Amino acid sequence: MALSRRQKLTVIALALYWPGLFILAHIPIPQLVRKADVSDKGLHSLAYLILTFLLWSAIKPNKKVNWRKATAWWILLVVVLYGICDEVLQRFIQGRSCDAMDFVADLAGTLTGLILLSLFTFWPACLMVTGITIFGLNNIARLNISELLPVTNKVFHLFAYALFTLLWIQYLDNFPTLKAQKSKWLMGALILPIGFLLAMKLSSFILGRNFTITDLIVPAVGISAVVSTFFLITLFHPKPDRLSRTGDNL
Repeated sequence: MALSRRQKLTVIALALYWPGLFILAHIPIPQLVRKADVSDKGLHSLAYLILTFLLWSAIKPNKKVNWRKATAWWILLVVVLYGICDEVLQRFIQGRSCDAMDFVADLAGTLTGLILLSLFTFWPACLMVTGITIFGLNNIARLNISELLPVTNKVFHLFAYALFTLLWIQYLDNFPTLKAQKSKWLMGALILPIGFLLAMKLSSFILGRNFTITDLIVPAVGISAVVSTFFLITLFHPKPDRLSRTGDNL
């Protein structure tokens, strides 16, 4: 059976992500990571959450996880076995060790991914995984990343919120009646990314993390750039229905 474009992109993402994850897990921990006092367990949970989401979406792109079917249990088994091998191999890497709690964090991320996919279809689950990842990476270090890596932090926020907005707009493409009304589409395209941005900054305030007006402006620029681009496409595209069908096939 031919793969959809969305499934092909997911397979490519998985083919890049999984080897990259393996390489990063089997090199000495960078000094910058140690200096920032990054939560190792948090990284493990996020990494396996993303891995599980990509693995399921590559195999069953249009279905929720059904615990009565064998596929969910096979994926759980594969990821668990990989997690065990990953921890065992880390014993031979300088500065790393085989830690049972790291495996527990891996398992937590895996189960979180499968539970999300059992409750939601691809696009809502994708948005949740992306949002959790952005939140996690933003708060995973005990020291303020914006002070250690100001430029890298700004680039991350620019592209992270742009990606979140892009995924949200792709999800909105499944509602052609909304796209037919430009003003409502524009409001719909902005409301979740802006709401997510404000929620993130509120959580930073609650957690006692400092942020400046620039930390609001940079993500807002990423959101605005994506929404503006797609708004112009929907405004001047000669066949709106074709774009809607493209969104369904992604």
